[in-house]
Amino acid sequence: MTWDDPFNALLEKLVSWGQQAILALPNVVAAGMILGIFWFVARALRTAVSRLLATASAPPQIQRLLATMTGFVVVMAGVFVALGILELDKALASLLAGAGILGLALGFAFQDIASNFMAGILISIRRPFRIGDLIETNGFFGTVERVELRATIVRLPPGQLVRVPNKDVFANPIINYSETGERRVDLGVGVSYGDDLDQAERLALKAVEGVEQRAAEREPELFYEAFGDSSVNFIVRFWLGSTRQRDYLAARSEAIKRIKKAYAENGITIPFPVRTLDFGIVGGEKLADALPRELFVNARAS
Repeated sequence: MTWDDPFNALLEKLVSWGQQAILALPNVVAAGMILGIFWFVARALRTAVSRLLATASAPPQIQRLLATMTGFVVVMAGVFVALGILELDKALASLLAGAGILGLALGFAFQDIASNFMAGILISIRRPFRIGDLIETNGFFGTVERVELRATIVRLPPGQLVRVPNKDVFANPIINYSETGERRVDLGVGVSYGDDLDQAERLALKAVEGVEQRAAEREPELFYEAFGDSSVNFIVRFWLGSTRQRDYLAARSEAIKRIKKAYAENGITIPFPVRTLDFGIVGGEKLADALPRELFVNARAS
């Protein structure tokens, strides 16, 4: 074996590769053209999908997501066609198998992120609430600031922002106070046992009729509920034409002041809680009986 033998073998190999490259050049050009065509088609489809979803008033995050997914699918289709033209089917199969294994591993690792992501898409499509709606979900009560693909941002009445995971929002009940455009105020009141209940009812209903935010088309209602410890309890309720929390609080506050004033002017008593002190172990024993008689007598004499 001489020094020329390895050199000749390498030269023959390079010549063989060059010949194969020349023979494959038409396929490479065709594959490049296919990729270019698919890229331009993907770009056009992405723009068309964005405009179509914008016309349908779809949320911006859904517009971007679907447009990007459309472009990605078209480009990947072009890549597969190009690999087929280059006769790289085995490489394509290996690539798909590796991508499948990688996707499965990532799916297990980021299942919470994926579930929040899918829940965000479904929330944006089904729209159980809109931006600015007053909702209650997962123990949080506030106004919807925005809906992201991973979390729903809720502003609480004191001003804090809460990020509620979308999977929790989607899987749990949602109370939407803004959807119907109206809201009811339920106000609990109690009157003394010695008062006329019919008169108390008339005065309370007349008082809440004057609440500024009250919906005029709906008459207020009053229902007696129970015999309380020191009062007969009832609930008066009326509807508002607004769902804002501030209007709700203002209307409830005004109703309390109006009922209190009406009862004070007409001699209706809203009683204080009454407590009876029992000094016996078994019960029913008075203070005079529980204390030594001498002490009680001295206390009265002084």
